[in-house]
Amino acid sequence: MSSKSQSVGKSPIIADEASAQALAQYCPDLENWARSWCYEQSDLVQGQRIVKFLKPFLLHLLNQRLSAKTLHKHRDHLWMLGGEVIRRRQENSTLRRVAVERATFALLEEDGGPLIWPRISESEQDAFDATCRKLYRFFTGIKSSDK
Repeated sequence: MSSKSQSVGKSPIIADEASAQALAQYCPDLENWARSWCYEQSDLVQGQRIVKFLKPFLLHLLNQRLSAKTLHKHRDHLWMLGGEVIRRRQENSTLRRVAVERATFALLEEDGGPLIWPRISESEQDAFDATCRKLYRFFTGIKSSDK
């Protein structure tokens, strides 16, 4: 486990109805993400914790006034990341013993995210890594002159 500085596990309550509605429009299937990642019933609770962990970042993206295409790209990459966390927890008993929020964060690096399996194209992996870099900076508070 890395000694990255982070506020892992802290998830603010959605502040107002407008934010909740915006998030529901941005991610209409958000409540189904956890179920879509399940290999077995025990994965459901862990998936729900991943969703809760990612919600502040999803709201942050909405507040950046990004284009719809960019928002959807980030949303889809976050869904992929959650699925990858659950998959890796299935294969790695060490990750299963760690809080899912820490396991998720452990897969992030300043340079990107985990390699996705089944393998995606290099350009898809690069785009996924860009989302993971944003998520990493969000949780570590690192500022960037990124696009």
